Amino acid sequence: MNLKRVVVTGLGAITPVGNNVKETWGSLVNGVSGAGPITLFDTTDFKTKFACEVKDFDPINYFDRKEAKKLDRYAQLAIVAAKESVEDAGITQDGIDKTRVGVIFSSGIGGLSTLGQEVGFYYQHLEMGPKFNPFFIPKMIGDISAGQISILYGFQGPNFGTVSACASSTNGAISAFDLIRLGKADIIVTGGAEAAITPVGVGGFNSMNALSTRNDSPQTASRPFSASRDGFVMGEGAVSLVFEELEHALTRGAKIYAEVIGGGESADAYHLTASHPEGLGAILVMQNALADAKLTPDAIDYINVHGTSTPVGDPSEVKAIKEVFGEHVYKLNISSTKSMTGHMLGAAGAVETLSCILSIRDGIVPPTINHAPDDNDPEIDYNLNFTFNKAQKRDVQIALSNTFGFGGHNACVIVKKI
Repeated sequence: MNLKRVVVTGLGAITPVGNNVKETWGSLVNGVSGAGPITLFDTTDFKTKFACEVKDFDPINYFDRKEAKKLDRYAQLAIVAAKESVEDAGITQDGIDKTRVGVIFSSGIGGLSTLGQEVGFYYQHLEMGPKFNPFFIPKMIGDISAGQISILYGFQGPNFGTVSACASSTNGAISAFDLIRLGKADIIVTGGAEAAITPVGVGGFNSMNALSTRNDSPQTASRPFSASRDGFVMGEGAVSLVFEELEHALTRGAKIYAEVIGGGESADAYHLTASHPEGLGAILVMQNALADAKLTPDAIDYINVHGTSTPVGDPSEVKAIKEVFGEHVYKLNISSTKSMTGHMLGAAGAVETLSCILSIRDGIVPPTINHAPDDNDPEIDYNLNFTFNKAQKRDVQIALSNTFGFGGHNACVIVKKI
């Protein structure tokens, strides 16, 4: 079977380090942390009092008041990112067959703010009986951003969201890639959105001891591959990528950022929240992605790693990378942009794929910030190039992005210069 080729023709972003693609990429290249004290709720009674919030976001600047009230924050962010990517790709003009344009937009958690508010209201007003906002369910569910984007533009192709915790948007991107190369769509708007910086979100992750509690220094708290790492920093935001069949893009004269050439998926089948200590699922997913792309390991130039700054996760990912790439591992650039964006959960894969695409375009690898030479972990091989603290120029021909989610969900996507 002759599979079609898939390229990226549009980008959109609203993240803790920038409210569009240009701002986000500029911050990543310059090593800017998006962390700071939480402003979205009162953290007095919480162990963790900081996160990577989207800055200066007022939905009224993007939606009318009536429409904004129907959307959870995660869906608002998704639509903002999608609009930027759709405009960038130019796919609203005449001549686009909207029955061949799909939307696969993912979230690991969905409308957590809406859920918390609605349940809180219910228990505070029990005497009123079971009264709920009619928009409660459609605001909360994790697929609704995909539906909202399709309604906004009239896109009638495949439409859904994937849910695989922190791997959600990478699994969504792989689904988009597969549908286009199989000829089932010409264009798919794919990405991820998350807005879980809420009392329920922070409290829940705190109860698992998953979050950093470095409240005295939020901007340096996310420190992947450092010995003193103490958990991830929660992030929020959305990133949107327009995937398109190559000939379709060329015919309409679209600009092309990169080509998507492979995707891999696997399961740890090990633990609800912890990655396998030897990285077995991570090894398998990278091997699967390389096989799908018909590449040998030495073809990869840059890996944007999962790199969450957790005690167990970081060394297990390093072990997996060393196993897959052998001696070539020492020629790779590796970086964790979560050191700047925090962990955007279901949107993590999308923002990290964006980083890979822009690394290819600009010939530069963003850094892993917050590492000090005296903070080395004996479990980690520092002969690898983690691109610590400062971006490095490199002609990136092919880049790989890793995402691993609670439940043992692993997903990996590979993009190439075209």
